[in-house]
Amino acid sequence: MPAARVLLLTALAMLAFAGNSLLCRLALKETALDAVSFTAIRIASGALMLWLLLRLRRQPLAATGNWRAAAALFVYAAAFSYAYLQLDAGAGALLLFGAVQLCMVVFGLLRGERLNLQQALGFALASGGLVVLLLPGASAPPLTAGLLMLLAGLAWGAYTLLGRQAGVPLAATAGNFIRALPLAALFLLPFMGQLSWDVPGLIYAVLSGALTSGIGYAIWYSALPGLGALQAASVQLSVPVLAALGGALLLGEAISLRLALVSVAVLGGIALVLRAKFQPVVQKA
Repeated sequence: MPAARVLLLTALAMLAFAGNSLLCRLALKETALDAVSFTAIRIASGALMLWLLLRLRRQPLAATGNWRAAAALFVYAAAFSYAYLQLDAGAGALLLFGAVQLCMVVFGLLRGERLNLQQALGFALASGGLVVLLLPGASAPPLTAGLLMLLAGLAWGAYTLLGRQAGVPLAATAGNFIRALPLAALFLLPFMGQLSWDVPGLIYAVLSGALTSGIGYAIWYSALPGLGALQAASVQLSVPVLAALGGALLLGEAISLRLALVSVAVLGGIALVLRAKFQPVVQKA
């Protein structure tokens, strides 16, 4: 794949990921839409868009996926929506993608891989930054919302790990979204008398599901063959910065000194971790 095409697809995917944070925050802050409805509409519109993408191929594919990945996708989407009831776009994206990257590092460690000194320092710096962001203070995000976003990040990390050997990425993603539909429907049932929505909120949720999730994920999977694993992990570190800038420009959210310093610590720490590959542990005979 030409380098210019890879670069373009990657940039579009990162904008889509940041767009998810902005659309969710915009819907929950500026409209009457509730978090439960946003989650359900996002999953439903994403499933429809991905199914259409499968059918519109020259050689239509059947959706694949599995229930474990669908459950992880649902947990991510639900926790993401509830967390953004109280989090700004930038802080939420930082917690989300910080947790995703740390999840990937921990997974590697549990598999017997090890970090060199530089990577260990980076891991400690990134972990400490997330802890500092959640500590009480005037500019700290609400603890419950912060923990929910960390849960969303862990779920998305699990979803990513489950999808590494899922076959055709688009077909697997479509199948996972379709399997998440009954989970979203069950999620709606206890709140049927409390749901609220309006036309702008509905539009934002559909855009998040169909455009920045459905098409965004398809674009990202198209870019992945042209990226190394570390490149693919590293480039996602741009999303919190994009989300923070978008939140400031479009939603009037302030970028506090605390958030700026923590962003440097978390993103810098993860960048140190990702600079070099893990060194496999040599098994002794």
